[in-house]
Amino acid sequence: MPETGTVISTTMQPHQLTITDILGHGRRVYSDSEVVTFEGETSRRATYAEVADRTDRLAAALARLGVRPGDRVGTFCWNTQEHLEAYLAVPSMGAVLHTLNIRLFPEQLAYVVGHAADKVIIVDDSLVPLLARVRDELTTVENFVVVGDGDAAALGDVLRYETLLGAEDPGHAYPDLDENAAAAMCYTSGTTGNPKGVVYSHRSTYLHSLAECAAGSIGLLESDRILPIVPMFHAMAWGLPYAGWMTGSDFVMPGRFLQAEPLARLIAAERPTVAGAVPTIWNDLLHYSDDNDVDLSSFRLVVCGGSAVPRSLMEAFENRHGMRIIQAWGMTETSPLGAVAHPPKSAGSADDMDWRARTGRVVAGVDLRIVADDGTELPWDGEAVGEIEVRGPWITGSYYRDDDPAKFHEGWLRTGDVGTVEPNGFIQITDRAKDVIKSGGEWISSVELENEVMAHDDVLEAAVIGVEDEKWGERPLVCVVPKPGAEPSADDLASHLEGRVAKWWIPERWTFVDEVPRTSVGKFDKKVLRARHEKGELEITTL
Repeated sequence: MPETGTVISTTMQPHQLTITDILGHGRRVYSDSEVVTFEGETSRRATYAEVADRTDRLAAALARLGVRPGDRVGTFCWNTQEHLEAYLAVPSMGAVLHTLNIRLFPEQLAYVVGHAADKVIIVDDSLVPLLARVRDELTTVENFVVVGDGDAAALGDVLRYETLLGAEDPGHAYPDLDENAAAAMCYTSGTTGNPKGVVYSHRSTYLHSLAECAAGSIGLLESDRILPIVPMFHAMAWGLPYAGWMTGSDFVMPGRFLQAEPLARLIAAERPTVAGAVPTIWNDLLHYSDDNDVDLSSFRLVVCGGSAVPRSLMEAFENRHGMRIIQAWGMTETSPLGAVAHPPKSAGSADDMDWRARTGRVVAGVDLRIVADDGTELPWDGEAVGEIEVRGPWITGSYYRDDDPAKFHEGWLRTGDVGTVEPNGFIQITDRAKDVIKSGGEWISSVELENEVMAHDDVLEAAVIGVEDEKWGERPLVCVVPKPGAEPSADDLASHLEGRVAKWWIPERWTFVDEVPRTSVGKFDKKVLRARHEKGELEITTL
């Protein structure tokens, strides 16, 4: 008999968790699932088996171009079948997929390509002019591979995607990979300073995909048709490409057609069941549906995140279109899944929306805490407010070639989000640490104010920033984008807030703007609003 307390070895096989395995599973088990790519008027289709075959050919072609394990391959692409092929091929061959944000400023784009030392860039022909602006600065890039037949002369000598694939034989011998090897990388949006690189491993990506397949998060199934509106350059399209391929879900790729009218046509034609997008996209679609027939009945679940989702937006879609929006929270550094706002089992129909309007419930695999300014841990009591810190197998512990110790605390990632946590793990983010407003020694949540202002029928969007106040130190300034044709007044909007927020929160300062500036990933860029205010460029109404 073994001694009591003796440590014994596992009998489990030491199998590596890799994207190559995800590719192989989807190819073998779900060969008939399809990938649809929208081209504006029509869509083209390919089965998983066909996509997997093309993935093999892409891997072989990149190898022929000299791409070796560890080399970085950039993608400058829309959400298309070809981009999915790169998602599968590049990591499976041992190279590192680097998704390039097409909305970065030119100097930031040149920086991230050089910082990552991309060897090859795959670019959609429609995006060639954007990439060409920094062509001469991309000194590490040896080859540009263009998807499509459009003019690419601005990039100089290029290779064509289809020509490369057509020159390769079927099948490709993928190497055995260490699950801890780098698989992909994505840079933060870089609102201040240079963007910072996050490198995902095969293991972290595999585990993140499993977590998204769980019913407590997104719960993907073979019967689902996924519409990934969130760009594939933004936090790995929220993990949907790998999780969807793992479960055999169909993909409905919108390409560059992200405006409300073509999206409405695509949704009606292809009947997706799951979608992921930032609130701006849904806000545009809701506004479009005011004057146009929009059929959203195919959706069983819409995941919305990237910024706080206004409760009024969720209620409007549910009441008018029967579409259920679930809020989710995460960031580039968390792969990005961190929390999903599925109501708890105790919720009834009366408070279902109260739970869904929260930021999300922390998912298994993510360890989360809130800390005070002095670093002490605060209780999960729904009242204590602190900065959210996280750790886990798909959460970064550092940045690529960029020491930033201020972002890490005792092995935890400091998210920069401030909020509370309920005893049952529901998070309510009240602000970004850099956006909190301290008025008379008390905190005002800019996020909550924004949501309540946007609940007004005449408001399209609203962003709140803190401005200097002689008496209180700081007070909120509300920047309002009215709906087309509407002319809300500051008095109307202030009256609207009565009973919705604490009386002392109600702002005295209001300004009306044509649009709210945004970061490269679609979040409100309050830094720009603050700069405009400091320069006296905003016309302010004071109550």
